[in-house]
Amino acid sequence: MSQHHQRLFRRSALGLALGLCFSAGVQAQTNTAGAVAGRATAGDTITIENAATGFSRTITVGGDGSYRLSQIPIGQYTVTRKGADGATSTRTANVSVGTASSVDFVTAGGDAQTLDTVTVIGTGAVNPIDITSVESTTILTAQQIAKIPVARDATSVALLAPGTVRGDAAFGNLASFGGSSVAENQYYVNGFNITNSFQNLNFAQIPFEAVAEQQIKTGGYGAEFGRSLGGVINMITKRGTNDFHAGGNVFYEPESLNEKTKNVYQENGVLRQDNSKDSTWNAVASVWASGALVKDKLFAYGLVQYGRTSTDTWLSVVNSTNTSAVAKNPNWLLKMDWNISDNHLLELTAFSDKTKTDTDVFRNTVGKLDRTTFLGTNFTETGGENYVLKYTGYLTDTFTLSALLGHGEFSRSQHLRTANGVDVRYGGDLNNPASGCPIIIDARPAYRRALNGTRVSSCNITGGAIARQDSGDERDQYRIDAEWQLGDHLLRFGYDVDNFKSTAGTSIEGGRAWRYATNNGPDKLPNTGDEFDVVREQITNQGATVEVKQRAFYVQDSWNITDNFIAYIGGRWDSFENLNGQGATYVKIDNQFGPRLGFSWDVFGDSTFKVFGNAGRYALPLTATVAIRGASASLFSRENFNFTGFDPVTGAPTGLTSRNDFIFINGEFGSPKNAETIASKNLDPMYQDEYILGFQKTLSDHFTLGMRGIFRDLKAAIDDTCDYTAVLDAIAEKDPGLTPNLPNSGFPYCRLFNPGEDSVFVTDVEGDGTLRSYTIPGARLSPKAKRTYSAVEFFFDANWDKFFMQGSYTYAKSKGNTEGGVKSDIGQADTGTTQDFDYPELTVDSYGYLPNDRRHSLKLFGNYQITDEWSVGGNLLVQSGRPKNCLGVLEVAPGVFHPYGSSFFRCNGVPTPRGTEGRLPWTRNVDLNVAYKPAFAKGLQFKIDVFNVFNNQEVTAVNEQVEDPSTGARVEIANLPLSFQAPRSVRFMVQYDF
Repeated sequence: MSQHHQRLFRRSALGLALGLCFSAGVQAQTNTAGAVAGRATAGDTITIENAATGFSRTITVGGDGSYRLSQIPIGQYTVTRKGADGATSTRTANVSVGTASSVDFVTAGGDAQTLDTVTVIGTGAVNPIDITSVESTTILTAQQIAKIPVARDATSVALLAPGTVRGDAAFGNLASFGGSSVAENQYYVNGFNITNSFQNLNFAQIPFEAVAEQQIKTGGYGAEFGRSLGGVINMITKRGTNDFHAGGNVFYEPESLNEKTKNVYQENGVLRQDNSKDSTWNAVASVWASGALVKDKLFAYGLVQYGRTSTDTWLSVVNSTNTSAVAKNPNWLLKMDWNISDNHLLELTAFSDKTKTDTDVFRNTVGKLDRTTFLGTNFTETGGENYVLKYTGYLTDTFTLSALLGHGEFSRSQHLRTANGVDVRYGGDLNNPASGCPIIIDARPAYRRALNGTRVSSCNITGGAIARQDSGDERDQYRIDAEWQLGDHLLRFGYDVDNFKSTAGTSIEGGRAWRYATNNGPDKLPNTGDEFDVVREQITNQGATVEVKQRAFYVQDSWNITDNFIAYIGGRWDSFENLNGQGATYVKIDNQFGPRLGFSWDVFGDSTFKVFGNAGRYALPLTATVAIRGASASLFSRENFNFTGFDPVTGAPTGLTSRNDFIFINGEFGSPKNAETIASKNLDPMYQDEYILGFQKTLSDHFTLGMRGIFRDLKAAIDDTCDYTAVLDAIAEKDPGLTPNLPNSGFPYCRLFNPGEDSVFVTDVEGDGTLRSYTIPGARLSPKAKRTYSAVEFFFDANWDKFFMQGSYTYAKSKGNTEGGVKSDIGQADTGTTQDFDYPELTVDSYGYLPNDRRHSLKLFGNYQITDEWSVGGNLLVQSGRPKNCLGVLEVAPGVFHPYGSSFFRCNGVPTPRGTEGRLPWTRNVDLNVAYKPAFAKGLQFKIDVFNVFNNQEVTAVNEQVEDPSTGARVEIANLPLSFQAPRSVRFMVQYDF
């Protein structure tokens, strides 16, 4: 197809609008398909055909001269108009996911066009203009992704889109969309939700070679997409055709060409972490085949992939262990498509993303890079199998129905094996903690350690808690979507059910942690002869099977008020129900309404200049992880002991005598919690309003430019408050005759609420089973949760015969007193229950620029085909650094500090408001590649990608907790770098397909 034709009728899915949470009506196709729409003469017949699959549909043009064929599988189509006189004309259209390809046979004024063939969307176009959409969307095909030097995963591709930034390294490889936290996105494959709703910090990783298109929705997305305040990543897999294809490739990143990560130094210049011996290499091999099992009827695409990553990590200076890990990914994917008839389609998607990682742990001499005693192996497993069945029926020319049924499983299991072959496990029973060697912490002053020897364990493997062996998740999803064209109105409505069950829990390895400390005696002064050592035992066990039940109904109308102006109105009603480990409901929210408004104006009526806007409201449910500890039975105890000795192997104390101060912390004494007392009875979901306004203009045959303004405003958040004194005050005022019995299962320390809003808490005051209700004013608990995001995005798409490029510049501000689901300030991944609002003191001076505030972002990527054999690609990212904080202690009395330690926006006793400690440095990253396709061997290809060509390694996160929780003194690891830009690496590829 010619590039001259590609430029005509370009349509762009760049949805921007002005309202509360999306524009509801414009996108009239599902999240797995596209559409073909346009104008012709009333009474004409329009036929679309895909020669590769035999798929064909024919409809009659309506009385207003418009036509639309919806829910069309992605691919290239021939579009044929047949008039009443028998004359025909033909166009060609490339249909992409979530967009409408416009094919007009007459102009807006009704004049017939003379071109015999017009290509609607060229395969090189990244963001073509779609006048029927108000979404902010970027679509990349497998062919485009292959030409760009980019990591082969969904997040890395999503980071090419305007308005996205990489999230904190503490949460893995995730993106922040439009100022939201990384825990507020949704992920789909072929219409099936693959988001891991346990924490919303993971999603199923399909073999990336199997991705045909990836759609990145950064705002204004359709009502069929919900449960997200951030963005949506929507992937469509490859499928079989009438032509047989097969092939394979190998990607290899050798250790010898990977640069080392910088060493880490303290503020005083002392080496803290030596990375000079760290090493890693990665290889992934894939083979695939596709074709027709029955021509024009039954098709299959299958892929098998095996990946292996080996990583050696040496953490000397302060660490007593180092590790050698091997991760293995034996993954597969199968896609089956059955064209039952021209009007009925059935498809099956099945895939596995299991990953098994074996991490060998060795003793390390503190301060040296050595590897001594082998301690054991940490075995972890993630991922699982997913199966999705989808039906599409074109029941009439104007009515289409689809239905989806899917089941997914995800493992999070873990167990250990000691050097002598003993298995260490946790089964989830609170009264039977994890086996193995306990954690040993020696917090005594240096002079005491020198006098009596350092207490260490020579057999503890992880130094932390381990997950129960049966940890994992299951998802069952059902949805039905319908589309009905009624004259100038395109109605779309649907219903979906998404039920998620999680089994989870942790226990300290060895069942307990022993912390050695020094009691300074009656005078409280160290080293005066009266000090003595004590040891504290801490036990924390948790485990439960919990559920999140979600359902939603949506309806929307796209109304062609004129030939070139579309108005959208719609809504989504979300219901959420969270169940604890006893199967009792602790949060239930019914029919949360999300209104949707929008418009798209084809200014000149020729699809070259679009003005669009939308307004919408989005809601986010609670994740399943909230219930594991907060709403289910858990055990957290501490007790101090005198001791006479310690085990030289395990480090555990011997000759114990209790100091009679046993205590359960936070009311976690191993008994089930009363579900009625966990959350405020008037709890609203976390929801956000969004407003977008923008335009996109074709400036020449090869160049389009766009701009959009975005404003997001968090209206309500869900978090927990642990200030139980507010409840005590309410009891004293309302029921002064009662004697609170604290703690008990009906009087938990921490409760879910909407920060800043009045809360209605139910509590068992005296521990006698009688529940009473108390209303706590919002101002008594915390200020209102605030988060706003405002941005202006400029973006362009350039496309010539041998060259394409896309670029964007975003100027953005993200301000508030909460990041959202997680807390990057301290790397806290407790989605929905961060420490932001636990106590009012934590909220003082917490308003300011948030961690995902990247003021400036410049992105450019593209490819140039030098000859038929050689091509080069590039990817540039320049971004300003995130704001820094100074977090310190709060002295509540002379020499007494708040138990939350170094978590307050104050240092040296002086307020340090959020984001006022400067910013981290700008990052600049250049990736390049070169590909060679030898003419003498058709189907053979070689490619080299070089990431971070100039090996820039700026700091991307630091330790912002700068004061000692016990003394308030500045700690030696203040502002210690926690992550850097990934160092330079090289990836080789060889591929052959036929």
